[in-house]
Amino acid sequence: MRLPSRAEPAKAAGLLKRLAQRFSRQHTRHCDQQAITFHYDVSNAFYALWLDAQWVYSCAYFEADQDMLDQAQRNKLDHICRKLRLQRGERLLDIGCGWGALVRWAARHHGVRAHGIALSQAQHDFAQQRIIDVGLQALVTAELRDYRDLQGVAIYDKVSTIGMFEHVGPANMPTYLAAVQRVLRPGGELDCVSNIQLGMERAGFEIQDVEALRRHYALTLRHWVQRLEANRDAALREVDEPTYRGVETALPLTRQDIYAPVPDLAGV
Repeated sequence: MRLPSRAEPAKAAGLLKRLAQRFSRQHTRHCDQQAITFHYDVSNAFYALWLDAQWVYSCAYFEADQDMLDQAQRNKLDHICRKLRLQRGERLLDIGCGWGALVRWAARHHGVRAHGIALSQAQHDFAQQRIIDVGLQALVTAELRDYRDLQGVAIYDKVSTIGMFEHVGPANMPTYLAAVQRVLRPGGELDCVSNIQLGMERAGFEIQDVEALRRHYALTLRHWVQRLEANRDAALREVDEPTYRGVETALPLTRQDIYAPVPDLAGV
């Protein structure tokens, strides 16, 4: 918010008010839907200006310093699939699937049947069309659905939530974990760690693997900001300046963090 702005003061004040209204910590169905609509239902063409070719809007995985964003996001998608130990023929649920990158990748490269749910109409429409474009209709589906409305029992072999888990909110964590536990088939021998372990254990989960991607997030944000700023004029043809700046300033690090040196990734 402190970045220089060409927007009029009244528009800047309006942006602050809209952000305060939509990014509520209540995490009710209405608040969550409002936040998603505000952030994503603007213009897919806008996001295309600075996201990678897979359309991933979460932290990439840089296996080497020289990795570019497209490679790093492919690294991340396969990294997740390996951590999930996906096997051909398994059923995967991706909660908060965005534009459908992970479900497409998991189906194409690991042979699973993947289903993604999201709250954004724009993301859902794009995901549906991309599934058709790449010929994965037999393996991949996507729908508009809140995780609280998941149906069925013991349907999926694996469940993923990428870049959305923190938006569930502490008060809703038991509801979220119970929903995941209900639709997930029994299985797994895992160890428990971290601050979330008590809630997950109460829901019947154990944690198999934990890895901090903070260093990778700094690099991801650097690429996103550089791409977005390089395409500023094109972006402003798709969205107004308050929306443009809302996305830019929603990135969860300061500009000092984004442009500061990041640790050497050798050996990661």
